[in-house]
Amino acid sequence: MSSIFTKIVQGEIPSYKIAEDDKFLAFLDVNPNSKGHTLCIPKQEINKIFDIEDDLYLGLMQFSKKIAVALEKAVPCKRVGMAVIGLEVPHAHVHLIPLNEMDEMRFQNKVSLSKEEFEAIVKAIQANL
Repeated sequence: MSSIFTKIVQGEIPSYKIAEDDKFLAFLDVNPNSKGHTLCIPKQEINKIFDIEDDLYLGLMQFSKKIAVALEKAVPCKRVGMAVIGLEVPHAHVHLIPLNEMDEMRFQNKVSLSKEEFEAIVKAIQANL
């Protein structure tokens, strides 16, 4: 059965896409820890991050870095944190989270954003890519 992220890659589920290429996709987390919380995934469904072949893993990290640099320019924050947890969705993914305080990294306190706020964040990040 396809993961929710594979369904996003295939266009079966809508998302707030930031960037994509032939191997990777970046989109906003719809249940964000902070404004701008972004997920970077390989398009290929691979359950665990350390099951990814070396070249694809390094490519995911390079793709994530590019997105993080643009994210930090677009969303005011002290820094962009990165986490790889992978328990909720069986599809390897990197969380990029704009941080102003440590609680934003704890996956406990979530923020609510409107459709318009999500769309504005996407445009702001894309403008810095």
